[in-house]
Amino acid sequence: MKKIKIDLHWQILIALVLAVIVGIFFKPVVPYVSWMGDIFLRLLKMIVIPLILTSIISGIASIGGHGNFGRLGLKTIAYYVVTSMLAITTGLILVNLVKPGVGVDLTAIQNVDKLQIQHKSFSETLIDIVPDNIFKAMVDNELLSIIFVAIIIGIFLAKLGSQHRQLLVDLFTSGFELFMKITMFIIKLAPYGVFGLIVKVIADQKDFGDLVYRLGAFMLTVLVALFIHAFITLPLLVKFVGRAKPFKHMKNVTTPLLTAFSTASSAAALPLNMNDTHENSGVSEKITNFTLPIGATVNMDGTAIYIAAVVMFIAQAQGATMGLKEQFIILITALLASIGTAAIPMGSLVIITILLNVLGLPFELIALVLPVDRILDMFRTATNVWSDSCGAVIIAKSEGEELKV
Repeated sequence: MKKIKIDLHWQILIALVLAVIVGIFFKPVVPYVSWMGDIFLRLLKMIVIPLILTSIISGIASIGGHGNFGRLGLKTIAYYVVTSMLAITTGLILVNLVKPGVGVDLTAIQNVDKLQIQHKSFSETLIDIVPDNIFKAMVDNELLSIIFVAIIIGIFLAKLGSQHRQLLVDLFTSGFELFMKITMFIIKLAPYGVFGLIVKVIADQKDFGDLVYRLGAFMLTVLVALFIHAFITLPLLVKFVGRAKPFKHMKNVTTPLLTAFSTASSAAALPLNMNDTHENSGVSEKITNFTLPIGATVNMDGTAIYIAAVVMFIAQAQGATMGLKEQFIILITALLASIGTAAIPMGSLVIITILLNVLGLPFELIALVLPVDRILDMFRTATNVWSDSCGAVIIAKSEGEELKV
């Protein structure tokens, strides 16, 4: 009898369905299976730092001269700025049309005394990019600092003599290959990890139906904005700017997208995104090694949509008037501040508090969206990762690469 082989992304989808069933109908079982998700997430986080260091350094080394590096860097930043602006604009337009915050019952606010959120100014974020201790930055998972150090090492690697340069290039390239091998092993565990993570999220929802009813308009507005950006805006950019097939590429990166959805962490999905964008869609290692690690930290399209939507939702619930001036402040602040958003679950709450302070809105009202933050976090993180991968395809095409899409 012929053995039936199920593709990995189908295995993950099956795991998602099973997780929903178990999380709703078999809650006593959850503590005995959720550990699989915790281990999977720890494995992904374990590999992120060494993968970012080796990939960016080897990527810059393979780019060649400083002219190539500068051109590629400008293209990458330009893509991130344009897509983030489009994302925020989409979110603002929809919130203005739907007005989900109008008439919201403010007595439903939860107690937020235990919510400890510290925010930094934009200047402090810029200063923190330069680490005073690289090893401490690694321990604390400060991805922007690690990317900064990796870029500096990659640039000055080119200034060494040929003998030492080749030795170090081979070292970092070999290290990258090693960590990608480990990544391939972790990928095989994805269905079990996704099951363990999702089953815990579902089981933690005490009354999912009531939650959806009370915040349904807000959730729907955010989801529609994410849908428009992920399935219309980004595919159009891939098709007409990148001259590639967007939905074929989407199929190729199904595993990292589902992993991003289940973990709500762009950093956790990074190793899988790098592997599938290169192996399945044919983007060169020099492009994936440079653009995707940076994108996982600074390119937050889905998060930018959510930030704009939450601030407008809170303003509407408070009865505050948000004119063009205030919404322009939201647009610019969300664009700049999203660069410093941690690539971890609930990292956007820090940025939201900054905007609330700027606009003079009460911080306590952030509790209105806390019940659905984790659920929407999964959708916006998948959008973030999808945007990163689309950027790699567009930039690769602009560099004249022949892709599989």
